[in-house]
Amino acid sequence: MTHELLTIGRISVDIYPNDIGVDLEDVTSFGKYLGGSPSNVAVAAARHGRRAGIITRTGDDAFGNYLHRELHKFNVDDSFVSAVKEYPTAVTFCAIKPPEDFPLYFYGRFPTAPDLQLKAEELDLDAIRDAGIFWSTVTGLCQEPSREAHIKAHQARPRTGLKEGQFTILDLDYRPMFWSSEEEARAEVAKVLPHVTVAIGNDKECAVAVGEGTPDEQADRLLAAGVEIAVVKLGPEGVMAKTRTERVVSAPVPVETVNGLGAGDSFGGAFCHGLLSGWPLSEVLDYANASGAIVASRLSCADAMPTPDEVNALLAERGRPIPGAARTAKAPAASAPKASTLDASILEEGAVR
Repeated sequence: MTHELLTIGRISVDIYPNDIGVDLEDVTSFGKYLGGSPSNVAVAAARHGRRAGIITRTGDDAFGNYLHRELHKFNVDDSFVSAVKEYPTAVTFCAIKPPEDFPLYFYGRFPTAPDLQLKAEELDLDAIRDAGIFWSTVTGLCQEPSREAHIKAHQARPRTGLKEGQFTILDLDYRPMFWSSEEEARAEVAKVLPHVTVAIGNDKECAVAVGEGTPDEQADRLLAAGVEIAVVKLGPEGVMAKTRTERVVSAPVPVETVNGLGAGDSFGGAFCHGLLSGWPLSEVLDYANASGAIVASRLSCADAMPTPDEVNALLAERGRPIPGAARTAKAPAASAPKASTLDASILEEGAVR
């Protein structure tokens, strides 16, 4: 199996309250879900029809069994997910206090977690090398042996060795509780950035990676480091993507926020789908932005990832272009030998897209 998207890193069981708007001590019931940013990104891409897999480790326990079952349910390949006997599967609790307060409480991550015990010698470097997109996060660099595994994975697919249509994405996902300092994180990011073609982060995460500055200054520094597409999230102002020849801003897609935690992962999976589809950067960004907004309006993360129909419906509702729609509309006239002839296969392809 050649993966269209292969992610590496964090996986956990998310325990989210069914009681909305109250502190964790006042919650009376919870639901459990698959969690962990790279895992959620793989799920999101699979919901868009992509062949996705993840490289990670769980505990050798019931929660580990549950995560395998969930990956199967979401059509995410778990061939590279194995158990660690020494540590329990990590669990993350969250309070849901919309619109902006979603505190996280990590259990089973200190001093380490199973997914941070991923070893370099366990990697299938051919699978990593052949994947359409390889996605990693800064969190995976926070301690050994995961750090060495991530570095080796990136070294296995240097920028110069990528084929047309392949991308290596680094999620600048900086979580201070996993690091001794920002300086330590910046030093580790510098080791993998030379292999990265797309970097994605908010203002704080970009500052940790390349220093403080305006969004454009941060994007320019990422580009100067060799990244081909720098994506800087602008909070209430939307999101910007910048290349050496193009600058695109996607305005926010307002929704009533229920849980903002999975929005970034939904954005990531949809962004991968757009890149793999070969859409213009503006369409990739709008599609990913709308996908993130949908998850922000729902309670869970993995279970909330939208389908293409749902994303396209929201784009249409907000008066934004549907990716591929304009090109699909032109295709029959351009390819038909007579103006009165329509090719049903072209129309079907456009509908699926």
